[in-house]
Amino acid sequence: MGAVLAAVLAASLAGCSSTGGKRAEERAAQAAEGRSAVNTPRWTFAMVTHSGDGDTFWDIVQKGAKQAAVKDNINFLYSHSDEGQQQAELVQTAIDKKVDGLIVSLAKPDSMKTVVAKAVKAGIPVITVNSGSAESKAFGALTHIGQDESIAGEAVGDELNERKRKKVLCVLHEQGNVGHEQRCAGAKKTFDGTMQNLYVDGTNMPDVQASIEAKLDSDQDIDAVVTLGAPFAAAAVKAKQTAGSKAEIDTFDLNASVATGLQNKTLGFAVDQQPYLQGYEAVDLLWLYRYNQNVLGGGLPVLTGPQVITSKDADALAEYTNRGTR
Repeated sequence: MGAVLAAVLAASLAGCSSTGGKRAEERAAQAAEGRSAVNTPRWTFAMVTHSGDGDTFWDIVQKGAKQAAVKDNINFLYSHSDEGQQQAELVQTAIDKKVDGLIVSLAKPDSMKTVVAKAVKAGIPVITVNSGSAESKAFGALTHIGQDESIAGEAVGDELNERKRKKVLCVLHEQGNVGHEQRCAGAKKTFDGTMQNLYVDGTNMPDVQASIEAKLDSDQDIDAVVTLGAPFAAAAVKAKQTAGSKAEIDTFDLNASVATGLQNKTLGFAVDQQPYLQGYEAVDLLWLYRYNQNVLGGGLPVLTGPQVITSKDADALAEYTNRGTR
């Protein structure tokens, strides 16, 4: 990543003075060696998300955030809970530590509203990431970084139409997550066929597989299954095989396993929202705000997706999914 950064900076500054170009190269070299590329104070930023344990999506978000933190001389703290009240308590802990910036996801906004307001009142700049684009501005955040979940869902509905699917199962693995509801609702809005929601316990992968298998076994007319996270796509593939179904398996989000599935065509398509970019930009935009009072978005979310990825795209992304940044 450092080498790429150095190359990009060198190319973009080719027309600048030799002094400016040299300074840019020196900054890139420092970041590549794990040293800050800036001389601003060592601020502390905390990120608190709704991730459960072992979620590969949030591992990628963290990689982006940590890379930006190195570059920006940031002390980066990360914590998570998939329970709304516990996530709010973690945010309160960050407030008590008097962090210099806060990044939060709002998958369960009702649980987070009060504590985010406390952070804003305490003078801590807040950026929301991934979930909560509709609530972000009202809660007092500077901006939201992620994809519009309804638009992403609509893109899935359009893609299913292109593939001439008629009966689809949308698998929701976290009850109460407003973003998940928006994804399935968006897909249902643009899909010309029929779509049914299936709620599963995302913390119990055998249960996820069994629930999908039972549904496919009882209804052989289902010709597509859409999962809302990369880890659940593999469970859906196994369920399809056991049930003897011909349904296409599609998913939101991308990781190395999904890229492989696209390459060997056990998966039809994936919807990428670039989690690495969400983490990186959240830290970088907080730094810009602290340093220069910059805000992006103009009151609207800064979108990182959706991008529909198919087998023809998988080879080009394999390098990045294998290193855990896509």
